[in-house]
Amino acid sequence: MPVLDFPLSKLEKYTGINPCPVDIDEYWDMALVEMNQISPDVELIPSHYTFPTTECFDLYFTGVKGARIHAKFARPKSIKKPASTVLLFHGYSGRSPDWIDLFNYVSQGFCVAALDCRGQAGLSEDVGGVIGNTLRGHIIRGLSSDDPHDLLFRHIFLDTAQLAKIVMNFPEVDEKKVAALGGSQGGGLTLACAALEPRIRKAVSCFPFLSDYKRVWEMDLAINAYEELRLYFRNFDPRHEREDEIFTRLGYIDIKNIAKRIRAEVLMGTGLMDNTCPPSTQFAAYNRITSPKNVIIYPDFGHEGLPEFYDKAMQMLLHM
Repeated sequence: MPVLDFPLSKLEKYTGINPCPVDIDEYWDMALVEMNQISPDVELIPSHYTFPTTECFDLYFTGVKGARIHAKFARPKSIKKPASTVLLFHGYSGRSPDWIDLFNYVSQGFCVAALDCRGQAGLSEDVGGVIGNTLRGHIIRGLSSDDPHDLLFRHIFLDTAQLAKIVMNFPEVDEKKVAALGGSQGGGLTLACAALEPRIRKAVSCFPFLSDYKRVWEMDLAINAYEELRLYFRNFDPRHEREDEIFTRLGYIDIKNIAKRIRAEVLMGTGLMDNTCPPSTQFAAYNRITSPKNVIIYPDFGHEGLPEFYDKAMQMLLHM
C-alpha cells in the first residue's frame, strides 16, 4: 500500500496533536447563545431560474456580527408532507453548487439547502472588522485579535448551525430528518454543523478540512489549502515565538476539538494519499466522534473524487 501518512493501524487510533483550549465547551456554548439571540430576518425569494418539477429559492438570513448570509433552497413541487432535507456545504474558496447539482437530492424527494460561505465566491456577506491579511486566510482571520470570538471560521461554523435551525422550522421540512453533506471544507463544515446542531440526523463528510492544524504543520503540508498557516508565521511570528499560543487559538476552530458534540450518524470518505487534507488530520476528528460512524477508505486516492462514495452516501440518506 502507498504510504503518505501514518499506517492505517495508527490512523485508526490517532486523535490529533493540535492543542484544545481548556474553555472549548464554554466558547462554543457562548457562541450558540449569541447565534440564538439574533433575529435572522429570513427572506425566501423565488429564483429567476424555473424548472418543471422543482421550486428554487434564494434564502437570505442575518448571521452573527450582522452579516447577511445566502443559501440556495430547493424543494420538490409535488411535496405533500414534511420531507427529509439535506444541507450542502462547498469546498474552500468556492460557492454553493449550481441549481442542477441540487436536483440529485430533490429527485429523491429531499428538500435541499446549499450555503454560500461568507467571504468566499458566493453571495454571502463578509463584514470583516479585524486586523490582518485578507488576500488569503480564512483560517487565520481574527487570529491576531485579542478576542478569540473574532475568528472568522467561528462565524462560518455558526452560519452552518443557523442555516440548519432556520430550515428545520420550514413547514415542508421534517426537522427530525435533516442531514449535512460536503467535501473538503464542506466536509469540515458538515462535522461542525452536526457538532453545533445536535438535531442533525446524518452527516456525510468527504476528506474533511479544518482539522489538527499542528499535524499539517509538522508534515510540512502548509501548502495549497493550508498555505495561510505558513503565511501567518512569516508575516506575524517569523521566529515562532508564539507558536504554542497560535496553535492553541486555532484549536477553537479545529473540528476535532468539537467532534465529541456530534450526535448524528456519520459517514466519512478518506483517500490515504491525500496531501491536501492529510489522512491523520481526518482521523483525528473521526476518532473523537462517539455517535454511530463508518469510514470508507480509498488506499490509492488523494484529494479527488472517490468512486461510488456519494452513491453509498445517498443510500444512507434515503434511510433517515
